[in-house]
Amino acid sequence: MPAAGTPAYSAVPSTTESLTPIWRPSPNFGERKGGLTPSLIVLHYTAMDSAQAALDRLCDSACEVSAHYLIDRDGSLWQMVSEDHRAWHAGAGEWRGQTDINSRSIGIELDNTGFHPFPEPQLSVLETLLGQIMRRWSILPEQVIGHSDMAPGRKSDPGPRFPWQRLEHSKLAGLRCQENSHKNQTQTFRALARSAGYTAEADDDTLLAAVRLRYRPWGKGPLVPADLEPLPK
Repeated sequence: MPAAGTPAYSAVPSTTESLTPIWRPSPNFGERKGGLTPSLIVLHYTAMDSAQAALDRLCDSACEVSAHYLIDRDGSLWQMVSEDHRAWHAGAGEWRGQTDINSRSIGIELDNTGFHPFPEPQLSVLETLLGQIMRRWSILPEQVIGHSDMAPGRKSDPGPRFPWQRLEHSKLAGLRCQENSHKNQTQTFRALARSAGYTAEADDDTLLAAVRLRYRPWGKGPLVPADLEPLPK
């Protein structure tokens, strides 16, 4: 993990709040490939009944999955893998044309079944943690993504209840673009989605579902102009 004196990334709000994760080492990690360092943060939900159940799974060698951090609903924070190592959280997928997301990212699991709101203590710790990781590794806000963003159709976390707009407002996730000058709505949607990072192979319906999970989880039915408006560049 980089030294505490690593220069801060100026676009990320600074905080004096200190986080001391509970260290629960997982055996499920390795070296980052090709000399890569973290340039992405991938957010997940655990889809399990409790943080303890998720923690046990993420630290079980037989399961072969892990993440760098886990945040309980009450704000408790565990760290399972050092940030400079490659955790096994993302799986197959790509973002901005790049694969092996595990070697390029830090994974954060949020204790949530996927069906209930994310409580304030959990979100508060997440915001502080995001800001600190982003400054340590000079990660841009638009490089904070959901699992569903890099694996459309295969994954749906952190799900429709996750408050992306809150992170955007705090400069902890990419801003939205309100411009749309193309006539063909489907081609425009695909072009904007691709420029935003959605380069994994997906048909039109699957891509629309993945983007809506991030930006318009209440959206239903066929593509509408409102689906294009919130897409970041």
